Amino acid sequence: MNLKSIIEALLFAAHKPLSPQEIRSVLTSETEDKSGATAAPLKRVREAEIAGAIEQLKVDYIQSERSFTVAEIAGGFQLVSRPEYGPWLKKLLDVDRPTRLSPSALETLAIIAYRQPITRVEMESVRGVNVDGVLRTLLERGLVKITGRSELPGRPLQYGTTQSFLEHFALRDLTDLPAIEELRRIEAKRQQDAVAQPAVEASQAAPAATPETAPASPETTS
Repeated sequence: MNLKSIIEALLFAAHKPLSPQEIRSVLTSETEDKSGATAAPLKRVREAEIAGAIEQLKVDYIQSERSFTVAEIAGGFQLVSRPEYGPWLKKLLDVDRPTRLSPSALETLAIIAYRQPITRVEMESVRGVNVDGVLRTLLERGLVKITGRSELPGRPLQYGTTQSFLEHFALRDLTDLPAIEELRRIEAKRQQDAVAQPAVEASQAAPAATPETAPASPETTS
C-alpha cells in the first residue's frame, strides 16, 4: 500500500475538501488495518510528499481518461467530476431546483464576496433595495456568516463569505473570484444577447417571402 493510494482513499471517503495538514494528521496517527493489527503510521511523511502524490493522482486520472479529477477547493483537495459530465449529473441529482439561488440572492452574494466585511446598510446602498430576505437565505444556506461589528455608529453587524461559499463555487480562495472588469464584460455581453434575442426570434418566426408570380398569358385562338 503506497502513499498515493492511501491519499486517494481519503479523498474518496471525505465529504469535504481535505487540506494537506488534515491528510498528514491522518497519515501520522496510529490506526488499525483490516486484521485488527496496528498499522504503521507514516510519521515522517511531509506535506510536500502529499502534494506530490496528489499531483500524480491528477496525472493518472488524465492518462486513464477518468471522469473525475482532484480539484483544489477552499484550501484543500477533493475528488470532483469533470465539467463535461455535468449535464448527466444534474439530471441524476436534480441539483437545479433545490440549490439554485435567485438573481437577487446571487447579486447580494457577489456584493458580499467582493466587498467583505460589509454591513447590511452598505449592501442596500449598492443594490438600492432591502436585502433582509436574501441575506437570511444566504445565512441559512451557510454561504454567508457574521464576521464581527463595524466601527460605525451603532456598531452594525458585518458579513462575509464562508468556507462553504468557496466549496459551492469550487474556488481555492477569494483570489479566484473573477476580476470586476471581467464581470462587467460578461454583464455587457449578457445584455447585448438579451437585446438581440427578440430580433432573432422575430426573424425566425416571420414567414419566408415568396416570389410574385407573373400573370398568366391569355390563350390565343386561331
